[in-house]
Amino acid sequence: MEFRIDRTAFAEAVGRAVRALPARTPVPVLGGLLLEADAGRLAVTGFDFEAAVRGEADAEVVAPGRVLVPGRRLQDVCRVLPEGPVSCALEASRFTVEADGTRFGLSTLPLAEYPATPASPPPCGTVDADAFATALAQVAVAAGRDDTLPLLTGVQLRLEAGGMTLAASDRYRYAVRRLEWKPEAAFEDVLEALLPARRLLDLVRSLGRRGDVRIGCDPAGSGMIGLEGGRTRTALRLLDGRLPTYKSLFDMAGAAVAEVECEGLAEAVRRVAVVAEPNSPVRLDFSAGGSVRLRAGYGDDVASQRLPATLTGAEEVPVAFNPAYLLDALTTFDSPRVRLELMGAGQRALLHAVPDSGAGAGAHRHLLMSVRQLV
Repeated sequence: MEFRIDRTAFAEAVGRAVRALPARTPVPVLGGLLLEADAGRLAVTGFDFEAAVRGEADAEVVAPGRVLVPGRRLQDVCRVLPEGPVSCALEASRFTVEADGTRFGLSTLPLAEYPATPASPPPCGTVDADAFATALAQVAVAAGRDDTLPLLTGVQLRLEAGGMTLAASDRYRYAVRRLEWKPEAAFEDVLEALLPARRLLDLVRSLGRRGDVRIGCDPAGSGMIGLEGGRTRTALRLLDGRLPTYKSLFDMAGAAVAEVECEGLAEAVRRVAVVAEPNSPVRLDFSAGGSVRLRAGYGDDVASQRLPATLTGAEEVPVAFNPAYLLDALTTFDSPRVRLELMGAGQRALLHAVPDSGAGAGAHRHLLMSVRQLV
C-alpha cells in the first residue's frame, strides 16, 4: 500500500472518521481507523458498533491496499504535518507518513480482527444540511445526559411525506422542531427512529453545512440510520423505545401570553443568576403594565433586573425556572423576540419564536416546567 495525498484533505478525512471512535474500549481494534487506498481515492473509516463514519479524499494511489492504524495517534500526526503533499506507505507492519522532510512511523493493528462495517441503509430522502444541523442543535439541548435512562438521551426523528420532525426531552423540558425535507418518490410510510443525541450531533457536524444530507432508513433491518453529505457517509444505531407524545403537553389553552426581546432576556438571566445558589431558580414576574422583573438569590445576596415585556390574558404571572434550562431554551431561538405561553407557577411554559415576518412561527417550540417554589 502506498499513496500520496494533500495534507489538508488527509487531515479532514481522518478528522471526520475519528468522530466514530470510542473514548475507551476493551477491544483495541475499535480504536483504529481503516485506511483503504484504491483507484485515485483514499477512504478512512471509524467504527465502534454504535456509529460508523467513512470519509473519502482524492489521492494518487501508487499501490492499492488496506491498513488499520491507531486512530487518535494518526489524528495527532495529521495536526502537526507541514502543509503540502504527504506520502504514506505500508512497510511490513509499520505505516509511514512523510511530508517535507518530516517522517512518522506508526504501528498497525491486526486487520483480520476488525469487524465488518455496516452497509449504507437505502435512501429515504434529502434535507438541507444547514437547516438540519440548526434544527438538531435546537432540540438536542433538551435531551437527557443520564446514561442510566438511555431513552431520554435520544433525539426522536419522525419522517413523513409532509415534513420531518425532531424532538427531545429529559422529563423537565421538551423541544420540538419541524422542517422540510425531500422524500424519495417511493417513500410513503411514516418512520420514527430514536437516536443518541450526543453522537448524532457529533456525526452531523462531520457532514458540514453545505449542500444536502441524504438520509438512509432501515430501522427494521440493520437497526441503523444513515446520513451522507459530500464525501462523508455515517451510520448510527438506534436506541430502543420512543419518547412520550407531546401533543397534549403542548396544548396551552387558557395560558397567558408574554412577549419579550430574546437576547435581552437571556442576558438578564445570565446576569441575575450570578448570585443564585446551585439549582436555585430565577423568578420572572410578568405584568400587564408592560414589563417583566427578574429576581434571583436569597437573603442579602440578591439581584434583580426589569425589562420591557407585554402580557395578555392576565394582569400578572409570576413564574420561576432553572436558569440553565431557561438559557438553553432562549439560545436556541434566532428571532429577535420570543413568546412565552404561561400556565402559572409550577406548571408548563411554552416558548416559541416571534419572527418579524410572522412566517415560520411554531416551527421550533420548547416546553419548560416552571418551578413551584418562587424565590
